[in-house]
Amino acid sequence: MVGKGAKGMLNGAVPSEATKRDQNLKRGNWGNQIEFVLTSVGYAVGLGNVWRFPYLCYRNGGGAFMFPYFIMLIFCGIPLFFMELSFGQFASQGCLGVWRISPMFKGVGYGMMVVSTYIGIYYNVVICIAFYYFFSSMTPVLPWTYCNNPWNTLDCAGVLDASNITNGSRNPALPGNLSHVLNHSLQRTSPSEEYWRLYVLKLSDDIGNFGEVRLPLLGCLGVSWVVVFLCLIRGVKSSGKVVYFTATFPYVVLTILFVRGVTLEGAFTGIMYYVTPQWDKILEAKVWGDAASQIFYSLGCAWGGLITMASYNKFHNNCYRDSVIISITNCATSVYAGFVIFSILGFMANHLGVDVSRVADHGPGLAFVAYPEALTLLPISPLWSLLFFFMLILLGLGTQFCLLETLVTAIVDEVGNEWILQKKTYVTLGVAVAGFLLGIPLTSQAGIYWLLLMDNYAASFSLVVISCIMCVSIMYIYGHRNYFQDIQMMLGFPPPLFFQICWRFVSPAIIFFILIFTVIQYQPITYNHYQYPGWAVAIGFLMALSSVICIPLYALFQLCRTEGDTLLQRLKNATKPSRDWGPALLENRTGRYAPTIPPSPEDGLEVQPLHPDKAQIPMVGSNGSSRLQDSRI
Repeated sequence: MVGKGAKGMLNGAVPSEATKRDQNLKRGNWGNQIEFVLTSVGYAVGLGNVWRFPYLCYRNGGGAFMFPYFIMLIFCGIPLFFMELSFGQFASQGCLGVWRISPMFKGVGYGMMVVSTYIGIYYNVVICIAFYYFFSSMTPVLPWTYCNNPWNTLDCAGVLDASNITNGSRNPALPGNLSHVLNHSLQRTSPSEEYWRLYVLKLSDDIGNFGEVRLPLLGCLGVSWVVVFLCLIRGVKSSGKVVYFTATFPYVVLTILFVRGVTLEGAFTGIMYYVTPQWDKILEAKVWGDAASQIFYSLGCAWGGLITMASYNKFHNNCYRDSVIISITNCATSVYAGFVIFSILGFMANHLGVDVSRVADHGPGLAFVAYPEALTLLPISPLWSLLFFFMLILLGLGTQFCLLETLVTAIVDEVGNEWILQKKTYVTLGVAVAGFLLGIPLTSQAGIYWLLLMDNYAASFSLVVISCIMCVSIMYIYGHRNYFQDIQMMLGFPPPLFFQICWRFVSPAIIFFILIFTVIQYQPITYNHYQYPGWAVAIGFLMALSSVICIPLYALFQLCRTEGDTLLQRLKNATKPSRDWGPALLENRTGRYAPTIPPSPEDGLEVQPLHPDKAQIPMVGSNGSSRLQDSRI
């Protein structure tokens, strides 16, 4: 049955496998493996690597934080990454179609879609703000440099103003001693903060006070969505070409900023703040919890994007190798970004004569207030500002491409007919337009409150629950032996023993630990000194529950429509794989997946990757139903 011609080992093919095209003609594949790796790197490496990891590292013991961080990467990050890549690649389906493996758990796929929807809405708003700052940097003097603008208040005190005082260039009648200047600077409102709060956002006083839509931000949001749509207009065929630039150029910018940063006075102090180990912190549970959470969220586990991107791989691609490369690249980027951030912050702290902890920040506060302020101190500051915000835009777009493709692929795979395959561009357009419309409230004067609410709740503990259930359903419901055999059939070798142990025991335990840690460490959300009202926090919890609730609701729905005389029989039928679970292409359906009925020409199995058994068994579709399989067999 199988010839002796060996397939090239470059893509991890089975050594004894006959040479095959291994191309999914209708659904499409990546042009080559570099496109997949770059897309996955762009997906995993996002804004959090720049604005969250360096701050977490500094706050949790500097260099000592690297130890729990890399421990969590090895025992949780890489195994989960490999699991999701292998899951999507084996079935060549998105986050919904893969649940033919156990139809009752298809709600996990819907949960992933809900999470990706929330993240996709607010993530593009962050990109649009980066666009706004990018355009605003196209001036001889950055608009957040001085306090002489119409929006500035009397409390405004720029770092360059403090420099002028210390150089004696201001009115001598003003208090000239340095300690007074520095004391004032500690209570000061920086021009970059006032530019962010009073000009860009025109921030309202309450989350319920939407005020007006900020038209400049709305325009930039439109630009963001147009760029994302154009890059995905032909699916992975077009986005695979774009990532050659969007996934690599941020490293060029990081390197330029790093070289510039380390040559500044005070940069060494900032870097030492970042890397100096405080070994006593390793004994704190919070440090391990932060390390596990950062690995989990940074790699994009349970968003559905990894399954989706891997589904466009060829069947015999070595996704084991890819998962290791991408995971390590992601974490190395986080560490590298920390040097870039803290070298500049150290320079700014040195300029102000204050401790680095006074200027260190994370999230939007770092990206749009602290770092831009530090850039004003550099010669040719608009150039460095343009580079920094261009880098943020590219980092954001790499993740946004995959979020949108996840939703589009899930919809197209679920419907799965000829018409929607041909009209995939219109589906992409529809999802992009819906995302733009849903993002409009986030460009209002209360928009930043809602953005942070979605960031804190929509993609927090729900991701942990989704990932835990996915691990359990594959390892214990479908069966670890079955899954290991599937991987051996696909890669030519079973998953290494280390990964087998991690998937079955270690990773689920760590995920459960993250969940417990998230609940114990929970504190009501705040923004600067603003306390969110109870109703807003309730909305946040509802957003979090909206993705998790999909799992039990769909399980009940599947139980009700599955045949069986008793509840136990229904449960058994609802959890066993559907007839069309397995490799998408007929040429890859060997061993226990080999068709028991010879395919007829009208089955179209050679060129119909989405529903190989559709013509044989009319009642079996992508919804995972298996009502007629026993009688047919």
